[in-house]
Amino acid sequence: MDLQFSDRTEFPFFYCTVPNDYPQFSGMIQLLNLFRWNWVGILTSNDESDQRGSEELKKEIIRSGSCVAFLEVIPLVLLLKDQQIARLGRIFDMIQKSLANVVIMYSTSSYLVRLICSNTYYKFNLAGKQWVLSTAVSSLNELKGWYISTCVIFNGSLGFAIPKGKILGFKDFLYNIYPSTFPDPFILQSLWIQAFFCELPYRPLRTGFPNCTGKEALSDLSVSEFDVDNFRFTYSLYLSVYAMAHALNNMLTVKPQLLEHRMEFLPWQLNQYIKEVRFKTPNGHEFLFDEKGEVSTRYDIINWVMPSDKTYTSINVGSFNPLAPKNQQLTVNQSAIFWNPHFKQTPRSVCSESCAPGYRKVFDKQKPICCFDCFPCAEGEYSNRTDAENCLKCPEDQWPNEKKVECITRLIEFLSYTDPLGAIFTSTAIVFSIVNALVLSIFIKYRDTPLVKANNQELSYILLVFLMLSFLCSLMFIGHPGNVTCLIQQVAFGIIFTIVVSSVLAKTIIVLIAFNATKPRSKLSKWVGSRVSSYLLFLCSSGEVVICIIWLLISPPFPEYDTQSEPGKMILQCNEGSTIAFYSMIGYIGFLAFLSFIVAFLARNLPDSFNEAQHITFSMLVFCSVWISFIPAYLSAKGKYMVAVEIFAILASSAGLLGCIFIPKCYIILLRPELNKRGHLIGKQNFN
Repeated sequence: MDLQFSDRTEFPFFYCTVPNDYPQFSGMIQLLNLFRWNWVGILTSNDESDQRGSEELKKEIIRSGSCVAFLEVIPLVLLLKDQQIARLGRIFDMIQKSLANVVIMYSTSSYLVRLICSNTYYKFNLAGKQWVLSTAVSSLNELKGWYISTCVIFNGSLGFAIPKGKILGFKDFLYNIYPSTFPDPFILQSLWIQAFFCELPYRPLRTGFPNCTGKEALSDLSVSEFDVDNFRFTYSLYLSVYAMAHALNNMLTVKPQLLEHRMEFLPWQLNQYIKEVRFKTPNGHEFLFDEKGEVSTRYDIINWVMPSDKTYTSINVGSFNPLAPKNQQLTVNQSAIFWNPHFKQTPRSVCSESCAPGYRKVFDKQKPICCFDCFPCAEGEYSNRTDAENCLKCPEDQWPNEKKVECITRLIEFLSYTDPLGAIFTSTAIVFSIVNALVLSIFIKYRDTPLVKANNQELSYILLVFLMLSFLCSLMFIGHPGNVTCLIQQVAFGIIFTIVVSSVLAKTIIVLIAFNATKPRSKLSKWVGSRVSSYLLFLCSSGEVVICIIWLLISPPFPEYDTQSEPGKMILQCNEGSTIAFYSMIGYIGFLAFLSFIVAFLARNLPDSFNEAQHITFSMLVFCSVWISFIPAYLSAKGKYMVAVEIFAILASSAGLLGCIFIPKCYIILLRPELNKRGHLIGKQNFN
């Protein structure tokens, strides 16, 4: 029914026994959603009612989230002009090429069916489309006679139809219709042509069909050709007459004087009684008009199938009840549907294929929302449903799997002892510690030799002990970081290395003091002794201890998970807490090392008996080179490689000190003992 008749202000006395099209629109949209058809076309006629309804249907489809690929209008004319034929050709060609495999035919007339099925337009192959037919065209009784041999395009189509109903006595009436008894030969002629493919001889229409024999009877037709047990629109017409009869009966019951005195009444007086009509139909359903003068009805979902006998057969595959709860309005037996032979399974009608889980939809503002691209979720994001518009971020301790459809626990990574890099550093630290211990044992064993005595024994022992501790403290950077480990490792490294560098500085200063103390009337002679070295060592180390104490009190190091450096992993590492304190600690060690280098450089030309300054100069050069390179490398490294850079710097600088200062002495002690004599040292001094 035309939508404008629902306007009670414009049509206050209009009553209709067929529903308006809004419930049908709702049913169509639910049908589209059921089969996930979101890219459909609409074909309608240029009838004013059809155009108004099709525009409303388009709005409802778009409002539901689906899209309309096209809305094409076909003229309702009996004789098409060449220009109209060409336009129809373009329309049908466009429909054929469109990605929309589902086309809704919306019309209040069955003329569109006859037009499309005529041989003139059959050359445009529309068989590869799934048709959804509105109530007015869903009765394919028009597909009889000369159309049936060619019109296969609606095979498998789905249609909305108002329910069938039985009309008591109507079957017998139809079966008793004969040309000799029927008063309107023109209507009978049309019926006989469609039913028996013959013309009545007394009223020829020159269709080319033979004359009827007079023995034709409607009772001889099969149910598929002429169903007299179930009617749709005819039944609605029957209900309208029945409703009028009830209204008249009610009015005459209330006002019997109208009947007794044969009084006339105005049509508007009947309006109140029509509005209140309420009765049971022969099918057992309750009939009444709502406030808009309409009846609420359900729809049948029918599937039109053309078997091998070239006759369309309707199969009831579902229903739509607009009065039912929202999720129970549409019921469809999908297994009972026979689709168009062009489709081997349920047709698909989409502008863009669905985005699989792990992808998200990216829309183009210049295209409908049903047309989109699928982009993979970004790093660290996932989507676990189809057609996701946005990807979700995984929790900090999780990471998307390879397909980005779910989050899995991140792999916890740290520099462990079983890690190849960790194993190499561990082995290196142990080897250097053993070498350091051997050097210490050599110095202790040969403590009475001139070479050992000439190089300040106490400082040498302290330096060797803390060098060994520096090698071993690198092991605290390997393994699972914990609260205690993070607190100790940096502080231990800072204090141990400060004592090492302070020892080197003290040794160098003592060399300078000892050399200058030998000069006549020198005031430095009173500073020669072990107490000076102890004071220097304590003083230089105290600065680092103060820095570390302040660091631990204000912002101590702590373990943390780094989830940014490596995808899919959590790097368990120690956070310095205060970056300023960390670099202050490193800077203080660097300051002492630079000071040691300067002092050693100034003392490099002292007599050979005091030539340790040359070794210290070279060792400090190695030490400073390592730690200057450490800073950019540490800042650019991530994850466990930051730890690896620091361990490498500790081992390399410690090995440089051990190798440059003590290995040459061990060479003389073990392999050149003749050089380790007081006379040799004095001789060299006198020579210089």
